[in-house]
Amino acid sequence: MSTLAIILIVLGALLLLLFVGGLIANARVQRARAADLRRQIEAADQALAEARAGDRGWDMAVLEAAARDAFATRAGGRAPKELHLVQVVDRPGTDADEAVFRAIDGHHESDVVLGREGGQWVAR
Repeated sequence: MSTLAIILIVLGALLLLLFVGGLIANARVQRARAADLRRQIEAADQALAEARAGDRGWDMAVLEAAARDAFATRAGGRAPKELHLVQVVDRPGTDADEAVFRAIDGHHESDVVLGREGGQWVAR
């Protein structure tokens, strides 16, 4: 094999390695951006749901307390580490109203759906 052939093979292998490395790095950047975008969208969704609940005259402290109680009942007394209001359903009449919270306990997420019964917020 000539020296030129060896140099060309090494350069080709090096270019192939750089190309694959670039693909891997690009995939990591895209995943990080997607995760950041997801967090921003979730924050905006939560702010929108809270604003809508506030416009309806719902007391957020009462809603969050009811969601924490409902989660603790379902999770054997554990309190959620994070609680996010993700959906407000305002149907005609007060007993048809619903609020959906996303409760995060460590690595687990679950939705807590609250509804009104007799003027009180209870788990559904």
